[in-house]
Amino acid sequence: MRGARVAVLTGAGVSTDSGIPDYRGEGAPVRTPMTVQTFLASERARKRYWAGSHLGWRNFGTAQPNPGHLALARLEAAGSVSGVVTQNVDGLHRRAGGRHVVELHGSMDRVVCLQCGQHYARQAIAEQLELLNPSIDLETAIRLAPDGDVEVDDVDAMVIPACTVCGGVLKPDVVFFGEFVPVTTFQAASALVASSDVLLVAGSSLVVNSGMRLIERARRRRLPIVVVNRGVTKGDSRAAVKIDAGASQTLVAFADALAGTAASAGTAALDGSGA
Repeated sequence: MRGARVAVLTGAGVSTDSGIPDYRGEGAPVRTPMTVQTFLASERARKRYWAGSHLGWRNFGTAQPNPGHLALARLEAAGSVSGVVTQNVDGLHRRAGGRHVVELHGSMDRVVCLQCGQHYARQAIAEQLELLNPSIDLETAIRLAPDGDVEVDDVDAMVIPACTVCGGVLKPDVVFFGEFVPVTTFQAASALVASSDVLLVAGSSLVVNSGMRLIERARRRRLPIVVVNRGVTKGDSRAAVKIDAGASQTLVAFADALAGTAASAGTAALDGSGA
């Protein structure tokens, strides 16, 4: 990676040190997340989703970028990393200072109206949810089930916010199970890989198909692929280098080794002293 333009693909393992669990890692509970078809099918399903999602947002909203996020932002600022494609929806790469971040699956800090396309800040919708349900204690009304899903008491009594522009259905601006990554988003991710010399995968088991599609694009362009992840990934057979280690500690080591080199190379090029 020294002297190269590195595109980075990150997964849940990059955010575990920020307190956000890796739902596919070893020991993670089996989950049955709501599909977009269920969400759209009934208002009751949407009430149930928003109740559980509200509790989850409290964890997402308070999470802070960890040393791995900050290391990638430092590498981007130094010119070694050309950008980050992330499968995560926590927004932590942007909050760490990343300037070229492609969020494959969207971000939980945004909400979109499915009818008119109006966008809202998630925190504003969270505040509306609490105002509309003053008689419901959302802390006690939501119970985590053994399978990692949520059970909601008094779901029929819940009132969920509607779009203030058209009255349409609101949905977090993330890709649900059963949805496809938007074409323009995947094109942006593919363009980032195509314009780079190396693809670094950090903290992803590459189970999600969108990640493997980017791996395949890198392989076809004969780009070296570096995989950093605890445990086996679907991309191991295509990797030039596999590092079985934690994402944060490895990304910090990369930044310490590469950021200064990239900055020095850029200075040499500007003053004409570089070869």
